Amino acid sequence: MLEVLFGNKNVEKILFFLFVNSKGYGMQLSRYLDIPLTSVQKGLARLDRGGIIISYLEGKTRVFRLNPGFPLMDELEQLLKKAYTILPAEMKKQFYVLDEMQVTSQGSSDSRRRILLDCWSKLKTIKNITFHANSKSAQDLGWDGRGSGEVVLTSPKPHTLVFTEKGYWKANAGSETKFSNVFCWTLEQTSGVIALEHLRRGPDRPVFLFHLAPSTTKSLTSVHSHLCGKDAYFGKVQFDQHGLRLNFRIIGPKKNEELEYFYS
Repeated sequence: MLEVLFGNKNVEKILFFLFVNSKGYGMQLSRYLDIPLTSVQKGLARLDRGGIIISYLEGKTRVFRLNPGFPLMDELEQLLKKAYTILPAEMKKQFYVLDEMQVTSQGSSDSRRRILLDCWSKLKTIKNITFHANSKSAQDLGWDGRGSGEVVLTSPKPHTLVFTEKGYWKANAGSETKFSNVFCWTLEQTSGVIALEHLRRGPDRPVFLFHLAPSTTKSLTSVHSHLCGKDAYFGKVQFDQHGLRLNFRIIGPKKNEELEYFYS
């Protein structure tokens, strides 16, 4: 789509990947984008020479990200966001990082079922929430902030959990205000997924977000991107003995946001 502008389809894919995930490294880009490593390295070098990306070390791994100091970064982000929103739905998922250690579809059904039930058991213990919203674009600062509160858990029917969340939210540039939110989780053992819905319109009009399937022994990831209008939603759940973390990534014509909830 943008290869005419960038002169190279691999460069286009690299830019989409860094835009969606904020950062990436060579082997990761090669694996997710199905591009030979040498071609990825050439594309990264080209973008680095142009000042469009920067790199740094995380341990022994060189990580790349878009350069916030590039003079036309706001315009580039808007272009990438616009182009991303009009990609076919099946292509959007290609650019979103799942977990590094995947539970493959060939993994035993017993192991996947155990991961699903472990996550479900953790969901049934939740009482508190903290969360923060982070705009990924310098132009979209209205959502930046943090909140915390309590979760009242109910189970209106078997294999269904409803989180009624209430507390206080404080935007980075504003005062503290009350918030309320309701999520519905449904365990679908036959399909091997947990469905997540938002009940902002009431229990009789749920808004489906996505199905979450095991991706590692301690995480579930959205099976497909959910499209709400032209906005694409991705999700990931990670859990351990301390609690459960729910991460949303939202990209659309007017959105470029990341929401992270921590439940305990």
